[in-house]
Amino acid sequence: MSEAAPAAMAAPLTADLDLIMRIIPHRYPFLLVDKVYDIVPFDHCIGVKNVTFNEPQFQGHFPGMPIFPGVMIIEAMAQASGVLVGLSLDLVDKNAKVFFMGVDGVKFRRKVVPGDVLELHVKALRSGGKVWKFEGRAMVGQELACEASFTAMFDLPKA
Repeated sequence: MSEAAPAAMAAPLTADLDLIMRIIPHRYPFLLVDKVYDIVPFDHCIGVKNVTFNEPQFQGHFPGMPIFPGVMIIEAMAQASGVLVGLSLDLVDKNAKVFFMGVDGVKFRRKVVPGDVLELHVKALRSGGKVWKFEGRAMVGQELACEASFTAMFDLPKA
């Protein structure tokens, strides 16, 4: 990490749905994080995605065998990382945008299906400024569903 968290922000934080929507621009049906907790600015967080059968992707992925799409698992990890960055850089209510720059080393290990609670463990490998690099693991209980490294650029508001 290139920047340490200030001492005042050392205690883990939690973001509910309202705070998440004040940080990242995503909305239904593409808001894929319900809660983020254990937030340590500039370091890590855990996001939660409750996978429910009434989500629109299950109409076509796949009829009769609903599986949460792998690309959406990666997107959910990215959204959790966006909340981490938003709280690290004080971007609440600042209309910042985030864009993928790269995704590497993706491995899918388990199907994610309706009824699963997906935990999105995100760790910042390079932080501070506009470009951040993360490693993420998506877990269902104690089982690894997906792992990936990804890089994102944050379009920070002008001062």
